[in-house]
Formats: sequence, structure tokens, C-alpha cells
Amino acid sequence: MVRRNPGERALVTGMTIDALGSGMYVPFSLIFFQRVTGLPLTVIGVVLTVAGLAGMALLPLAGAAVDRFGARRMQLIGYAVRGLGFVAYPFATSLPAFAAVALFTAAGDRAFPAIQQALVGEISTGTDRDRLNALGRSLRNAGLGAGGLLAALIVGLAGDTGFVIAAWLNAASFLVAALIARRLPRRSPAAAVTATDTAGGYRAILADLPFLSLTGANFLIAFGYSALSLLLPAYAVTVLHAPAATTGGLFAVNTALCALGGVPMSRWAQRIGRRSRIAATGAAVFALSFLGFALIGMIRPGGAAVLIVALIGMMILYTTGELVHSPAASTLAIEAAPADLRGRYLASYQLSWSLSAALAPSVFTALLAVDGSLPWLFLIGSALTGAAILLRFDRRQVTADRTDTALSGDAARPPTTSSSRDLPSKAVLTSPQP
Repeated sequence: MVRRNPGERALVTGMTIDALGSGMYVPFSLIFFQRVTGLPLTVIGVVLTVAGLAGMALLPLAGAAVDRFGARRMQLIGYAVRGLGFVAYPFATSLPAFAAVALFTAAGDRAFPAIQQALVGEISTGTDRDRLNALGRSLRNAGLGAGGLLAALIVGLAGDTGFVIAAWLNAASFLVAALIARRLPRRSPAAAVTATDTAGGYRAILADLPFLSLTGANFLIAFGYSALSLLLPAYAVTVLHAPAATTGGLFAVNTALCALGGVPMSRWAQRIGRRSRIAATGAAVFALSFLGFALIGMIRPGGAAVLIVALIGMMILYTTGELVHSPAASTLAIEAAPADLRGRYLASYQLSWSLSAALAPSVFTALLAVDGSLPWLFLIGSALTGAAILLRFDRRQVTADRTDTALSGDAARPPTTSSSRDLPSKAVLTSPQP
């Protein structure tokens, strides 16, 4: 029987409701906002891009707020900000109003993953963190799929009014999730964060080379996650000349596998060893799937049925890499962060996701314009480079563990007066492993 951590039920329930609401607008994205606000698509695209970049710039402030006020309180604020934003969208019919609401909502959207990771770090330890990260990803995929189907039903029955209904239902999902999150345990005063008294702050992160290498590896590997929504649809239609509906089927395969296989795959992957090795293995599987997609374009298998089967096979391989890499990489970041600076560390780590997502559209389209295989070759290189960095990180962990073992047996060694905050890289290198 799996042992549950205090507050875990509330956290998981909130994740589910959040994902269900988000699924009501994510599949429609630009069309959703166009129907809700009435503004031109080009204007909406520019505003959302600028708002997203501004939200990314606010991440360091969100990290400091988590350290100062705690992840539970910041999660409540995050839910409230996102909920109020979607309540306001139907009224934001002018450009200034839409820009203000988009910026307000983007601040909550960009900060929320880091807040959620910090909360997982607060309420769980060890392999429970891997399980919760895997479960969170599974629930998000299931919720997005169910929310998308619900939104399609509402729009089909109510027409354009259905988009407004979906916006308000999404807002309601965030507010309900916030009410549930109030049941999460409050941290005792003894465990309260004292980050405002810490001289290091973000300077400690800049001096923590192992953590920076971990973040850099994630930045390189994260390009692969953007390939599913950005590169694959364009590649399938313009290079492979597959029917447009093919990408919808591939998304369905990915969503179903993530929803059903997340937790079992995470448990199986723990047999590989340390989390850094697990994450590197997932990145290598990613690279294999990218090679497969590139070869499909080079070989051009005959017949639509053969092409679709080949694409589904590569999507299964791609999803396997995702399921192996994601929970281990997320837990690595949580355990690499000192408890009193966890918010700042995870906000910095989240920047690697946000920056790769911001750069991916221009990188993919520029390479695709030259040759259909170039984006996949780029992804192979970035995934394998990220995997190599993670393996180097793993070797440094082994070295640090052996050093600590030797020092613990040296009775003649005088005690040190340095704190863990004086040695941020030490905290990373000796983080507990399953």
C-alpha cells in the first residue's frame, strides 16, 4: 500500500481540477481568445507573446515570494490570479484591456509550475517526489484531454457563446482548486523559510555551478517538448504531406500514454539508478525518436497507412522518453535546491523551460525552411548534449558521495563551521537519491 503524505490528497485533487479547466482552452488557444475578445488573431498573438515574456521576467520575484511566504500561500494566490484573469477575458474587448488581463494571467501561468514543484518538495520526500511528479503529469494529460472534449461539446451546442462559457468554467476550476488547496497543511514556525535573512539569494544560485549545469541540461532537452505542438504538425503537413487530421491522432496517442503510463513508467525507470541517469536515459530515448522522425522524411515510406503507422511508432518512442525524463528531471531540481531557497532555485529552473519554449518557434521554423530534417537533427544534438551534461552531473554526485563517506570516518578531522548555504554546490552534489 502506498503511503500518503499529509496534504497529498488535496494537492492531487487541485492538480486534476486545474488540468480539467485548462483543457477547456488550451486546444483552441488563439481561436479561443479571438472568439472571447473579438480582437484580430495577429494582435492576440503579439500580445500573448509579449505577456508571456513579461511573465517569464517576473519568475525571479515569484521564487523570492515562495521563499518568503511559503509555497502553499503562493499557490492560493496563483490560483486566484489565473481564475480572475479568465473571469475578466470576456470583458477585455479593447486592446489595452486585453493586454492588461493577458499580462496579469501570464504572471500566474509562468510562475505556477515553480510554485507547484516547491509545494511537492515541501509535502514529500525521496521517491514520493518522483511518484507525485509522475502522477501530476498523468493527471494533467488526462485533464487536458477531458477538458478539451468538454469544451468541444459546449462550443458545439452553444456556438461562439460556448467560448465565453468555457472561459468562465476554466475560471471556476481555478477558484475551486484554490478552495481545495486551503486544506494543505501549513508549515510550522520551525520549518518557516528565512530566505529574507539569507545574504546569498540569487547570488547563491549563480555560484552553484552543478545546479546551473542541471538547468542548462534541462534547457537543451526542453526543446524536445516543444516539438510535439510546434514542429511535428508543420513537419507532418508540409514535408510528409500527411492529412492535417494525422497530428490530432498523434496528440491523442501522446495524451493517452501520458495519462495511463506516467506512474508505472516512473516506477520502472527507477531501476536504472540515480535520477540523473534516469533523466539522461529519457533524453537519449527522445533523441532516438527524433532520429526516427527525420528518417521518415528521408525514406518517405509508401502509402498513407504505412506513413501513419511509422509516425505512431515514433510517437510511442517519443512519449516513452517524455515519461522517463520528466519525473526524474523535476525531482532532481527539487532535491538540488536548499530548503530555504527552494522557491528561488525552482524559479530559476523554470526559466529553462520558459526560455526554450520562447525560442523554439523561431528555431524550428528557420531550420524547417532550409530542410525538413534539420530541426530533428538540431533536437538530436540538443537532447544528447543535455544527456551528456546529466551524466557528468551523475559522476560528480558519485565522487561527492564517496568523499562524504571517507570524511565521515575520519575522526581526526576537525569539525567545520560552514553551513550548507555557504556551500550550495555541496547541497546539490549530495542530494538524496532513490
